[in-house]
Amino acid sequence: MDVRRTPDRYFRDLQDYAFDPHYALIPDGAGGTLRIHYVDEGVTSAPILLLLHGQGQWVYMFRHMIPICVRAGFRVIAPDYIGFGRSDKLVNQQDYTFQRHVDWVTSFVTGLELGDVTAYMFDWGAFFGLRLASEHPALFNNIIVSNGRLPTGDEPQSQWFLDWRARMRASDTFPMGELVNTGTRRSLSDTEIAAYEAPYPEESYKTGPRQCPEILPVTPDNAASDVNRAAWARLAAWDRPMLTLFSTGFPGAQGPHLLLDHIPGCAGQPHHIYDDLSFYLTEDAGADIAERIVAFAQS
Repeated sequence: MDVRRTPDRYFRDLQDYAFDPHYALIPDGAGGTLRIHYVDEGVTSAPILLLLHGQGQWVYMFRHMIPICVRAGFRVIAPDYIGFGRSDKLVNQQDYTFQRHVDWVTSFVTGLELGDVTAYMFDWGAFFGLRLASEHPALFNNIIVSNGRLPTGDEPQSQWFLDWRARMRASDTFPMGELVNTGTRRSLSDTEIAAYEAPYPEESYKTGPRQCPEILPVTPDNAASDVNRAAWARLAAWDRPMLTLFSTGFPGAQGPHLLLDHIPGCAGQPHHIYDDLSFYLTEDAGADIAERIVAFAQS
């Protein structure tokens, strides 16, 4: 594997972000190892809140949420996926698969020997995290999902996503900061946009984010469809509390109905829809989301 690592200097003086980096080594799936970055804030013995980020983002997206959760008594752990943020980046497209991403996240969580976890899964965080939960249910106490699900390729995919994927495939650049900025209600500052771009000194560092739309199971015959379908079937027996916090004010919004109709643990929970927010809702409502997570985990 051709691996690149963003120099530390690119992460200096990021707006509202002052968390120390932590690193773990995980198997790369091809006989070697990769370095994965994570934030680890709060008292080591405190209850664990695992934050899993979305496409186009890295743990910078949680900068406003982490202090609130730590003050509430949680130990917050938030990894960057391989190819994102401060984690190692693979240059070649074929090195990224949906299964490898699941394996990398699984290796990270099990390697830290985490347990009794409350997990917040945003977007691709749910794509990977719900697989992890289906295969290692004993790790989790509670799950919160925002704008995500477990894709099998059986459900209809929005035309908006298919059109967007085609545009990104044809583009010479993958504008990480602007991607997030176009999915928020407020306009991000120039320094916030730059912070989302910071991990990627040049386009060759962006292979991971660029490949995510390509490896998503959007057809029933995708390489990940069968195993995701089996995981989705297992989640039909998930009776631990699961909360959904979705935004629906963006093109192609699908809402939480697939989770609410399928997973028993969703019953009776204080679900919330942000009708007035676009996709990257943590940029507009991070404090409110953090408070809802805390209240849910403590209830």
